[in-house]
Amino acid sequence: MFHDVIRSEAELREVYRNPSVSVQHKVLDRLDGHARGFIAASPFVLVGTASPDGTGDVSPKGGPPGFVTVLDDDHVAIGDLAGNNLIDTLTNIVAGSGVGLLFLVPGVDETLRVNGTACVTRDAAVLDACVIEGRRPRAALGITVREQFMHCAKAFRRSSLWQGESWPSRDSLPTLGCIVVDQIPEAAGMDPAVIDEQLEAGYRETLWEAGGRG
Repeated sequence: MFHDVIRSEAELREVYRNPSVSVQHKVLDRLDGHARGFIAASPFVLVGTASPDGTGDVSPKGGPPGFVTVLDDDHVAIGDLAGNNLIDTLTNIVAGSGVGLLFLVPGVDETLRVNGTACVTRDAAVLDACVIEGRRPRAALGITVREQFMHCAKAFRRSSLWQGESWPSRDSLPTLGCIVVDQIPEAAGMDPAVIDEQLEAGYRETLWEAGGRG
């Protein structure tokens, strides 16, 4: 399917110039005050992992601003809440995957990237620190920070992500109920509106429950 594939860093550098010294120096090996402040303001983070066969996975995590707990300059934790129980992120981490975090703050075009190693922990002190909306998770992602740096605004400027006038009408895309009917054999012939209502009821009942995310 793909031809003229690049297979080494040397080949990459034939296409891309070397980063400037200032760009290289922005990568820090622990959290500083700026990173802590960004995490405290962020209600949303994307968590990237990889399975043993090399398949990548990115899972969204959300909560009140600061729901990701900074334990110290080298460690953060994310309490695990109810999800679809596929537990792809957790399975990848248990199998040895590293982790890449991308923190977003609504309306801010810059993002914070945090890369490191990870574990799934039931450490009582960590779980106590990860209480969200009064709910104590049963497990948490424990991340040891290896790199952190601010990512520039180009992607968000190009996408106009926070500009409401660029957003498509919700009616231009099918609801999840419609997609479920088309994709899942057991749902064939069901009314998509009923599925959408069931999904909303499930959100209301389980939004803050401890459990396994995707």
